Amino acid sequence: MKRRALISVTDKSGIVDLARALMQANFEVIATSGTVKDLRSAGIEVREVSEITGIGELAGGRVKTLHPEIFAGILATGKEREQLTPIDVVVVNLYDFSASSLDGGLDVEKIDVGGVALMRAAAKNFEEVTLLTSSSQYQDLIESLPTGLDEGRRRELAGIGFAITAQYDLSIAHSFASSGSGSARLRYGENPHQSALILSDGSGIAGARNLSHRNSKSLSYNNYLDADAAWRAVADHGDGEAVIAIIKHSNPCGIAKAASPRAAFRKALECDPVSSYGGVIASNREVDVDLAKDLTEIFLEVIVAPRFSDDALAELQKRENLRILEVAQSHHSTTGAFISGGILIQERDEILSESSDDWDLVAGEAVSESVMADLRFAWQSVRSVKSNAIVIAKDQATIGIGMGQVSRVDAARLAVIRGGDRVKGAVAASDAFFPFADGAMELANAGVVAIVQPGGSKRDNEVIEAMSMAGISMYLTHRRHFSH
Repeated sequence: MKRRALISVTDKSGIVDLARALMQANFEVIATSGTVKDLRSAGIEVREVSEITGIGELAGGRVKTLHPEIFAGILATGKEREQLTPIDVVVVNLYDFSASSLDGGLDVEKIDVGGVALMRAAAKNFEEVTLLTSSSQYQDLIESLPTGLDEGRRRELAGIGFAITAQYDLSIAHSFASSGSGSARLRYGENPHQSALILSDGSGIAGARNLSHRNSKSLSYNNYLDADAAWRAVADHGDGEAVIAIIKHSNPCGIAKAASPRAAFRKALECDPVSSYGGVIASNREVDVDLAKDLTEIFLEVIVAPRFSDDALAELQKRENLRILEVAQSHHSTTGAFISGGILIQERDEILSESSDDWDLVAGEAVSESVMADLRFAWQSVRSVKSNAIVIAKDQATIGIGMGQVSRVDAARLAVIRGGDRVKGAVAASDAFFPFADGAMELANAGVVAIVQPGGSKRDNEVIEAMSMAGISMYLTHRRHFSH
């Protein structure tokens, strides 16, 4: 049976050689009108899509390939492919829609609909169909003719196709958001020379209700990052006692838990009062007037909480430059980051589902319930610290935090320095294993009585032996919490 290839491209590079090779391999080539014109001018006779569907282009050219005859040919599997004329190769690239600049321009005619649909359909049915999205891929197919590419390569090309459509849709959303109600243009980005805007999905920090009506300043890019980090830090401790987190540059200056938000704030502030200046604070409980009065005594950029009492709002709004955010409880199962040439997406790192009942005691004696409570608190706190991270805690409050170090021993030293004399009798948590015993020994020599860490190092036995010799209780969680 004669095979069929569909070509619909904006970038015509290499398309003549590809079409010629396909026809020599006994493919029937069909194409959209613009592509047909280029191929016929090169002396290649191909069929126009309208000849297959029996319908010309509609809506001023907006509808070209969106027809059951085309998509059934791409998506059909098994015996269904034997009952119609299947499409075995789809060659498609998209209109050049770029939202990389923040100029706010929007040309809806450059939003590709049919091309995206073709790309997704061919990628979905990669077991039967080869998808080509770039001229750099054409030679691979030409060299594989007449048999075609193997399934492994087709799957790889399908993945590239889905990545392209994901980025394309994100670019469109970006452009729409620059003037939409679900977005806001920021004064600048991470630095004053960078443009920035924020897109809201209707939940979380980006969708927060800004209660600082008297404030002439909007939130900055960095304010949003720190507010989100602060909110996640308190959320990691659940809905039990009051928790306060103070954040600078997305790292905690202090985290504490207490019976009241005011008591938790005072404990969190004691961890590092100097670094807390100009920070962002989150509370997992309503901010009442007592806490509000304490908060106005230091310079803060942002306060995040689920609710604010009327009296608290009146007190806080006396500080003209203080941003006040009311955030509903929210949960996102994924997170990600832009990298050069792509987007990284992963499951969000959750810690609340973990239980200390699953920890293994590998050194020293079992600790008391109060020490275990501090170990749990330290473990829940270290997740919100940038790696390499060490948290030293006592009485449900951080007292020394070592963050963002390229070696774990330096993170331990920094936490000890920040903790000072308070380290004696405290506990410590490490977000990842100790590659050597030196980091754990820094904590032991400073007076820490118990350590919790994931384990998993090739030298775990050396670390455990060192802790046993030092009389330090060590627990393994078997779960890492890197934060980059």
